[in-house]
Amino acid sequence: MKLLQRQSSWFFYFLPALIIYIVFTIFPIANSLRMSFFQGSGFNLDTFVGFENYRRLFFDPLISENFWNAFGNTWVFFLVHMLVQNTLGILFANLLLAQTGKWGSFYRTMIFLPSTLAILVTGFLWKLLLNPQWGVITMIAAAIHPELAQPWLGNSESALITISLISSWQWVGIPTMIFLASLQSIPNDLFEAAAIDGVTWWQVFWYIKLPLVRPIIGVVAILTFTGNFNAFDIVFAMAGINGGPVYSTDILGTYFYRIGIAGEHPVGIPNVGLGATVASLVFLFLFLGVMLIRVFTRERN
Repeated sequence: MKLLQRQSSWFFYFLPALIIYIVFTIFPIANSLRMSFFQGSGFNLDTFVGFENYRRLFFDPLISENFWNAFGNTWVFFLVHMLVQNTLGILFANLLLAQTGKWGSFYRTMIFLPSTLAILVTGFLWKLLLNPQWGVITMIAAAIHPELAQPWLGNSESALITISLISSWQWVGIPTMIFLASLQSIPNDLFEAAAIDGVTWWQVFWYIKLPLVRPIIGVVAILTFTGNFNAFDIVFAMAGINGGPVYSTDILGTYFYRIGIAGEHPVGIPNVGLGATVASLVFLFLFLGVMLIRVFTRERN
């Protein structure tokens, strides 16, 4: 009897976390899925409409145009982070391995420091730096070449890339630290054997380090994917709730806020049913995306 109690006691330690997870994660997701099939006035969703909200979101010209625009912009936002933030993260981590003493600590601090800033503070700070009239970066760019002094946040062709690069600058420290910890766990015997065989540093990086940190690349990719598809505040701070100019920086987070909370064209009042539909689709995108990333980056013998 005592043995049975001892074997089942782990469940009682696990139960509080399970209850919190169900109440604050599973229930909101399930309720959002339920609300996506209803319409009504305000938060009183009392009319079952089936997949009508999904049909309107996909095919109603008054609604679907902004939705697909935000969907595409979110993918651009994510891809910039993957190509810039995470590539720099693994390169910085590889370079930091060779740094010891106070300089190594200094470089780690400088790379990770932007991640400690509030996102709204980062957004407003960069808006000041990029001000087309008196921003410091604008004046430096003008001194280098007059064509570089452009309103990067006011141009619909460059605004999204600019915000994505700023966000990548802020968060590059997190993948750097994750990759650094992973690279430090690689046995030194492999590097010593490679040195004896006369392998170049690039071959060491490509054939030894990169394959061994492949599972960690998957973890970082998942964190980047979920973070970018839930992003909101950096675009809100730098381009406003409409994702200006002309919705060129509108992503799913800002689109959800407008349609489900603040009110979106054409009615101008919140549509909770459509907002729940957007949230449900984001959850579906995240679930499928995470599964695909795990398949392509899982560790193989």
